[in-house]
Amino acid sequence: MRQWLISQGSTSLDGLRMVDAPMPQPGPGEVLVRVRACSLNFRDQIIPLGKYMGGVVQQDTVPLSDGAGEIAAVGAGVTTVAVGDRVAGIFFQDWMDGPPNPAAGVALGAPPAPGMLQEYVVLPERGVVPLAQSLDWTQAACLPCAGVTAWNALMEGPSPVKPGDWVLVLGTGGVSLLALQIAKAAGARVIATSSSDEKLERVKALGADHVINYRATPDWGAEAARISGGGVNKVVEVGGAGTLAQSIAAVGFAGEIALIGVLTRDGDTSPHGLMFKGASIRGIFVGSKGMAQRLNAFIDTHGIKPVVERAFPMEQVLDAYAWQSSAGLFGKVAITL
Repeated sequence: MRQWLISQGSTSLDGLRMVDAPMPQPGPGEVLVRVRACSLNFRDQIIPLGKYMGGVVQQDTVPLSDGAGEIAAVGAGVTTVAVGDRVAGIFFQDWMDGPPNPAAGVALGAPPAPGMLQEYVVLPERGVVPLAQSLDWTQAACLPCAGVTAWNALMEGPSPVKPGDWVLVLGTGGVSLLALQIAKAAGARVIATSSSDEKLERVKALGADHVINYRATPDWGAEAARISGGGVNKVVEVGGAGTLAQSIAAVGFAGEIALIGVLTRDGDTSPHGLMFKGASIRGIFVGSKGMAQRLNAFIDTHGIKPVVERAFPMEQVLDAYAWQSSAGLFGKVAITL
């Protein structure tokens, strides 16, 4: 079978290569998944650069956490899935449900876990979840990291989004667009930001109620607070240190900033602006298998279709990486196998 590898010690995308590998076989309690599609996330860009947690990879590593396919074989004792079932891997292989915990286990696509960018992968029976029935392979492959992250940010924790709430999403990447779609389906009003007027027109077509060009409006946090009548209920904060101060300005009394992103590393991270509003920051690091299951049910109920801007064949993985890191990105980039 074919698989892509990040070479041991890689510090650039030149460390990515496609190789032939032996066909794996599932052991007791394991399943063999025939991968049909994968999708890229920001972390997939920085792992080959040696900039992810843990630094450079210390062994050849199959990349990507996000993949969807069907069960090709099962090992002894497997009872919850069968050959032919459509499934996706879950990001954390041991986080079944409940709040974050130190026993979440390995995350797919980074050592020592397997990755999904290969024609077949062996995973524990507990490490897969049935796909949303309404999605095709590429759409379903967008959910294990970005989709579950957006779901966790909006619908889990102490204050799930409810009808009439205001939600602020930053930019037009995969997490932000999925958050927009989930929030609208939940009955919320959504404000979206971008530096591109063309992209803002596209997010309005997806349902955004208000848009802000953050280059034209540098104090976009205050503008979001004005639009929402005093502050938003939820900020899906994917920017990191460089945008956190604006997100704090945008959030309303008793609101929540779902802190996800590390796209920018420098900026004002003082939390004092939250104090007078009784607002809070909740750290989001993807989510559990239970969250993935609840997300898939919600998607089927509401007919949500993840935005897959481009899909590249397996042979053009480097082109997919280039497009995913480009300024033209809108939504998700998929790879078909």
